[in-house]
Amino acid sequence: METKSIIYKNFSNKKKLLNKKKLTNLVNFKILFQKYPLLKSLTNNYSYSYKKKDLKNLKKYTEFNLVGMGGSVLGAQAIYDFLEHKIKKKFFFFNNLQNFKISKSKKKRLNIVISKSGNTLETVSNLNQILSKQKKNNNLIITENKKNILRLIANKIRSDIIDHKNYIGGRYSVLSEVGMVPAELMGLNEKKFKRLNYLIKNKSFMNYLIHNVSSIHSNVTRGKKNSVILNYDEKLNNFLKWYQQLSAESLGKKGKGFFPIISTMPKDNHSLLQLYLDGPKNNFFSFFSSREKSSFKFNKNFLINELKHINKKNVDQLLQAQKKATQNVFSKKKFSFRSFEIINRNEETLGELFTFFILETLMLSTLSNVNPINQPSVELIKIETRNILRK
Repeated sequence: METKSIIYKNFSNKKKLLNKKKLTNLVNFKILFQKYPLLKSLTNNYSYSYKKKDLKNLKKYTEFNLVGMGGSVLGAQAIYDFLEHKIKKKFFFFNNLQNFKISKSKKKRLNIVISKSGNTLETVSNLNQILSKQKKNNNLIITENKKNILRLIANKIRSDIIDHKNYIGGRYSVLSEVGMVPAELMGLNEKKFKRLNYLIKNKSFMNYLIHNVSSIHSNVTRGKKNSVILNYDEKLNNFLKWYQQLSAESLGKKGKGFFPIISTMPKDNHSLLQLYLDGPKNNFFSFFSSREKSSFKFNKNFLINELKHINKKNVDQLLQAQKKATQNVFSKKKFSFRSFEIINRNEETLGELFTFFILETLMLSTLSNVNPINQPSVELIKIETRNILRK
């Protein structure tokens, strides 16, 4: 199946798929919108908590620090990496707790600080370091409209504040204020990311989505608990980290879910492929790749007879050949896999990917009978950390 942005290839399951009929009946978007209001953010009908004019003065900045954890930052970082060729501004991402060195900048930056709860300790810690070392920066904080640590800090440092909608969890927030404010400040068109209204009318897309959800559920039910993501496009690295969090944190409950593993290809041909091919048969696979229009062509002056098969070839052709070879071997071994091939590197493509995997995750949660919104076990670590620090 092919849209204007992506070529999709289904899992090649020959065994009877589970719950496919149930899924077809499930795709009633009136019911889904009522059950999951977060889906509004995937449409152009979504009402932001800010006005376009509120960002006018912020667009003058050319350098930005984006501070957050997990879903508060991964979506924006995925957008930046995937569409960097269209972005003239510099973004620096702070998404882990570490003693990092903050370089001095001749330019005044805007700190964009994002946390739904406003109490994420790592985010507050990183902001503290940035405020201490880059004292001339201005600040924009995105958080829920309730009393929390970030709002108290915002009042103290006189920061602008944009409200984070309370019905949109961090890992589902990429097409809300959380991802679209940074996207606008990158100079991108936020409306082009909004693909849900178009995609739900595309029968081929919906059939592909249903088939994939059914295939994944069938694989997991039959004991294949590792979802191995084979990535042939480095510019998708942070998108796949976004997807990894989305699936792991949404579905990993009640002893259910699957382990999403990102594998960088073809590098991992020389480390992990042996395990995939001859190790435990508890994996299903997803291939991600893109078509590069410009790629280095091998210089025949530095080739020898033993390498004549790559004469007049380029790096992208070599990469595509390695991907095709892997898929051929997987087919012979009857491995379960699907593929996503990027045709165009633009906002529409990335918006389509975000939409696909959000829908896939919500539908899988229904089949697994888990709540895709909460993350109760993560709160245990937060509470325990707070107790340790208070001693």
